[in-house]
Amino acid sequence: MANTIGTADSETLATQDGVRRRDFINIAAVSAAGVGALTTLVPLISQMAPSKDVLAESTTEVDLTPVQSGQAIKAVFRKQPLFVRNLTPKEIAEAQAVPLSELRDPQTLEQRTKEGHLNWLITMGVCTHLGCVPLGTGEGEPRGEYGGYFCPCHGSQYDTAARIRKGPAPKNLEVPDYKFESPTKILVG
Repeated sequence: MANTIGTADSETLATQDGVRRRDFINIAAVSAAGVGALTTLVPLISQMAPSKDVLAESTTEVDLTPVQSGQAIKAVFRKQPLFVRNLTPKEIAEAQAVPLSELRDPQTLEQRTKEGHLNWLITMGVCTHLGCVPLGTGEGEPRGEYGGYFCPCHGSQYDTAARIRKGPAPKNLEVPDYKFESPTKILVG
């Protein structure tokens, strides 16, 4: 009786195309780990996306038709007041006549409006001092010495181009990103 004990090397155990059983197990384990990682990461990453109510507030459409020359309205943009003002030719001339050297935050009216729409001034209705809402959009509200907006809390006064002229506010009223969708409609945001 002859005892023959032999060992097979890895090459003899491989199938004809060169794939071993251990290779298949490794590939299956790595694939399962990858699927598990994706299953865990997708919900974690997708929860960081803004919700539908936040996306809905990210832009505001404003119809300019009811705003007559010399009038201003308040709208809401991202839960803050938005001032939309239709400047008269006299208000435009007054704003352009102010030397930039007299302004604390120097900006021309052209820099604060869109080209071809010099009469439409769109600003956030938040005072740059402490975040109060200035007066000047409603009928009979005080507009201050410069005919623009007046913040009664600490006395900041803005001119017709919503530039700070007097009081503690350090900057002009902010002009948000906006574009004209048509001659009578703007999209803010």
